[in-house]
Amino acid sequence: MILETTYNSNNYPIIVEHNALEQLHQFIQGYKDIVLVVDATVNNTWSSALAFLTSEYDAHKVIIPSGESTKSLTFYAETIEALLSRQLTRDTCLIAIGGGATGDFTGFLAATLLRGVDFIQVPTTILAHDSSVGGKVGINSQHGKNLIGAFYRPKAVIYDLNFLSTLPFSEVLSGYAEVYKHALLNNEAAVREIEQQYSDATELKALDEIEYYLYKGIETKLNIILQDEKESNVRKYLNLGHTFGHAVEYTFKIPHGHAVMIGIIYQFIVSNQVLNQDFDIEHYIQYLQDLNYPLDIISQFEFDALYALMLKDKKNNQQGVQMVLLDGIGNPIVKHVDKSILLQSFELLVAHFKK
Repeated sequence: MILETTYNSNNYPIIVEHNALEQLHQFIQGYKDIVLVVDATVNNTWSSALAFLTSEYDAHKVIIPSGESTKSLTFYAETIEALLSRQLTRDTCLIAIGGGATGDFTGFLAATLLRGVDFIQVPTTILAHDSSVGGKVGINSQHGKNLIGAFYRPKAVIYDLNFLSTLPFSEVLSGYAEVYKHALLNNEAAVREIEQQYSDATELKALDEIEYYLYKGIETKLNIILQDEKESNVRKYLNLGHTFGHAVEYTFKIPHGHAVMIGIIYQFIVSNQVLNQDFDIEHYIQYLQDLNYPLDIISQFEFDALYALMLKDKKNNQQGVQMVLLDGIGNPIVKHVDKSILLQSFELLVAHFKK
């Protein structure tokens, strides 16, 4: 399956299929230097599948730690200085091979190295089906997640589904949050369909038909970002669950998708308060529990610390916290939410786990 962006210029393909790595050749011909930035876990598991890049193209390989620890100013400075020591020219292509953190980090390297070199996304997780598309790249700050970054398009996204065969279930859960989010942004039929397909942890572990749902998720994201690449309006909808989720992720260092799913539950509660919706909170909590999301951590939450991080969200304006809320499934809006409502909703959320 191949999707392609439809900007006025600088478009890129998104190839989603088994053995997609074989199509990488067509995108890396002619560069003076190729640098692989590879997640350490992926390198350990898939080094033989990646060997052609170092043997055929004499590519430099930079192995980086797995996860968000790479997305720091310190590690960024260390890595970019190491790249510059190789006397690279702008005729260079970086290839990000790993999950969302690897793609974010490598994209930011590419955007800033010599004022910009090409890069290619090779996502290896379910979560990265979301982060690898759309051109958002960046690193974290001591003040919050993804506060240092750029909009910088890849040359291509090569999504080889073979990589998913070795994902631990915690990574499947993390990635599924973004797939489920895209269904919520579509319509009720899409939500019913995906909940039926993946009704519990056993069904989700099997990943049957995952190609279809990944494709639909990428298609949903593309339909939004092609209207608003730099997040001035509708692209903000893709942050459903992220205002609260990022605060949780940053505080408790849990996987991104686990935090986003908690953020989605919180959003339902806020929507019930602010928009007079009637979302069945128990249904969504039970569904996440059936999928084995570790929700007990919610009982440890403290409002003031999380609220302080929510105030640093990039969507905010002078009025304070802005959240993406669902005014019904498939109808996202961005709305300012008063602190009193956020606190009331927080107390309702925590109460579910202190019964």
